[in-house]
Amino acid sequence: MRIAVFYATREGQTARIAEHIAHELQTSNVQVDVFDVKDMGRPVDWASYHAACVAASVHLGRHEPEMITFVKQNRPELERLSAMFLSVSLSEAGAEDPAAPPERRQKAAADVAGLIETFVKETGWRSHHVLPVAGALTYSRYNFIIRFVMKRIARANGAPTDTSRDYELTDWTTLDRFVRDRLLLTVAS
Repeated sequence: MRIAVFYATREGQTARIAEHIAHELQTSNVQVDVFDVKDMGRPVDWASYHAACVAASVHLGRHEPEMITFVKQNRPELERLSAMFLSVSLSEAGAEDPAAPPERRQKAAADVAGLIETFVKETGWRSHHVLPVAGALTYSRYNFIIRFVMKRIARANGAPTDTSRDYELTDWTTLDRFVRDRLLLTVAS
């Protein structure tokens, strides 16, 4: 069994997520190839894959443009493989935060749903298996302007705003469960 994991990232968290997925699959004796769609050095041999996973980060309210282009160009293959979609965003951290007021969680969840729906409209592809994933706040990698904007977005979502450090917000347990319950079962059936 062989699975392709495609990702597009800005600060690197989605790459970490893609590599984590690959590691989890490999522990189940699955062959995995990981592709950064911004640097596709080789063509994809779609016939050699049994399934695929697409992971795209959201940056300033939009999924990475390289992933939008990739999905548009490869939609038939992604549909044939029943590819899964992971939308990686800071908004999802707000939707997952049990300490946040219900209104804030609902607004964050609506924002995430809107981001995913925009991706569907832009690409024409609707995966049957979608997982919103909280990303990371990597303040140390941002320039002054991006740090300022990300701090405002973080504040609006109830995320950490201390810019002197970075924050890991990804729920790895939920991600692992998704890989086991959706990706592996899809391939096995």
